[in-house]
Amino acid sequence: MKKMIIRTASIEDLPILLDFEQKIIEVERPMDPTIKQNEKINYYDIGAYITDSNTEVVVAEIDGEIVGSGYGQVRDRKRFFFPQKKGYIGFMYVKDEHRGKGISQAIIKYLCHWFQENNLHEIRLTVYEKNPKAIRAYEKAGFEKHLVEMRIDLNNK
Repeated sequence: MKKMIIRTASIEDLPILLDFEQKIIEVERPMDPTIKQNEKINYYDIGAYITDSNTEVVVAEIDGEIVGSGYGQVRDRKRFFFPQKKGYIGFMYVKDEHRGKGISQAIIKYLCHWFQENNLHEIRLTVYEKNPKAIRAYEKAGFEKHLVEMRIDLNNK
């Protein structure tokens, strides 16, 4: 494989990152009937995240081409939890033609190091149960299932 680097995203990367976000939404829409289907939506405020000191947006590059992304974010927890802050990982994306090359693992490793530098020792993320490839990638990185979110659609009962 050609040399891959993981680096902090810059505002100049925003057009590519916004495209990645739309690709994530496109994949996840069929997994979640509550996502609006016929309009452009955004999950993230990526531009604000890039400049936020509590968020580290990163990109993976191979030979100068951005092929993946992710972010780590410091989040407050409810007062009855300890520690008071946790890490959260989101916006994980790797271009189709670069999947299976360890890019998501490299992004997660980079973000874990960033969390450690910020004295955070617990990281959480959410993933659709209907996304087994992503679940396997996170499990490979050491994540374990912790909570199960359930839903019911009363209109279809």
